[in-house]
Amino acid sequence: MVWTPLHAKIHRTIRSRHFFERNERLLIAVSGGQDSLCLIKLLLDLQSKWGWNLGIAHCDHRWRSDSQANAHHVENLAKTWGTSFYLETAKESINSEAAARNWRYQALSAIAQANNYQYIVTGHTASDRAETLLYNLIRGTGADGLQALTWQRPLTTDIMLVRPLLEITRIQTEQFCQEFNLPIWEDSTNQDLQYARNRIRQELVPYLRENFNPQVESALAQTAELLQAEVEYLEKAAQELRQKALGIGDEENSLTLLPLKLNRRVLQKAPLALQRRVMRQVLQQILADAPGFEHIEKLTALIIAPNRSQTDPFPGGAIAQVEGDWICLK
Repeated sequence: MVWTPLHAKIHRTIRSRHFFERNERLLIAVSGGQDSLCLIKLLLDLQSKWGWNLGIAHCDHRWRSDSQANAHHVENLAKTWGTSFYLETAKESINSEAAARNWRYQALSAIAQANNYQYIVTGHTASDRAETLLYNLIRGTGADGLQALTWQRPLTTDIMLVRPLLEITRIQTEQFCQEFNLPIWEDSTNQDLQYARNRIRQELVPYLRENFNPQVESALAQTAELLQAEVEYLEKAAQELRQKALGIGDEENSLTLLPLKLNRRVLQKAPLALQRRVMRQVLQQILADAPGFEHIEKLTALIIAPNRSQTDPFPGGAIAQVEGDWICLK
């Protein structure tokens, strides 16, 4: 086996971040593109050091005419590498990026649960992280959207999603695949500029790289990394403040159900950033969809509003009203 600097980097990343222990069962999501081929090659090469049991999973969205051939290509690679292969095919074509992503994670989780894999591993890179940050920034978002792809997050109570390539750019994965002659399956939809993410990838990032910063992808990925830690801290602080404002302890159920009352005097002592986060957490529990900026702002304004002030109805009909020291949602 040829040991490259990329092998060493990923080995150090996995060890320092404690992603996996020895002899774990890892399910690798492989699309056939350069990032996922780079990922599976790295993990197969590191397998002898860690004793992992690796499986390959492929999800066929059925949104391309060559999707079945793509699936066969990945299956043949799995056979060549002597690795278990699992295929999930959508019952009908999925044409929305968000719907496809949700279906894909559900499918991967089902495969992992059925076959006793503790981890699902994907080939998301620093380039993906940078593009997601830009995409969310353009649409409008807070720090949560800008943290853009975390290293790991739970998919179910016993399955963890892990992204070990978040410090590696797409240029690096391409060079790695070329070095080892890995048979990349070119996804034609990646060139389709009707998708905003493709325009960011094909047009905006190259423009920023050429005119502003040759290392723009790594720089943006580092920004996302810094924001991730700050968001985790702020979310925890806001949760503690919300519990105080609701008058509940850590041991009690902190789920927010209507009607409820928030103590304005508790909230008035807190910085605006925490006030907004508390209100967002409350609204996340009572609204069917994620609260928008205007929803959070009109609820936050009641913290210092005159008595009897109230909001217009939120989606679903809930109204917030000031009653002395309390904000009452009903």
